[in-house]
Amino acid sequence: MEIIVHRIRLRGGSDSDEFEEWVRETDYEACQHLPGVISFSVQRMAESADEGSGVHYFEVIAVTSRSDFSRDMETETFRRLADDFDVMAEVVEEWAGERIEPGYTADRVVCGKQTIQRKQ
Repeated sequence: MEIIVHRIRLRGGSDSDEFEEWVRETDYEACQHLPGVISFSVQRMAESADEGSGVHYFEVIAVTSRSDFSRDMETETFRRLADDFDVMAEVVEEWAGERIEPGYTADRVVCGKQTIQRKQ
C-alpha cells in the first residue's frame, strides 16, 4: 500500500464552505469508482499550522499502488474531479511513500458520547 499526501491551497475567490461541500458530496462519493483507492480523506489545516503557509487543507490517499492509481487518473471520473478541483484549489506539494506494514488502526474509537466500531 502506498500513501499520497497533498498540501492544498484554495485559489483566490474560492469559498472554503463550497470547497468542503464539494469534497463531501462529490470527491468522497467518486472514490468508490476508483478501484486503486483504498481510503481518502481531506483535513482542514489547524490555524497555527496554516498561518503564513498559504496551505488550507491536506488530503491523504491510500492506494493499492502508484500504477493502479495512475490508471484511475486516466478515467473520466477522475478527470471530472480534477477539472472541478482545479477551479477551486491547487496542490502545492505532494509527498508519497510506502506504508511500513501493518501500521495501527484501533478496533473502535470513542468520539464524544459516540463509539464507532471499525469495519473488519
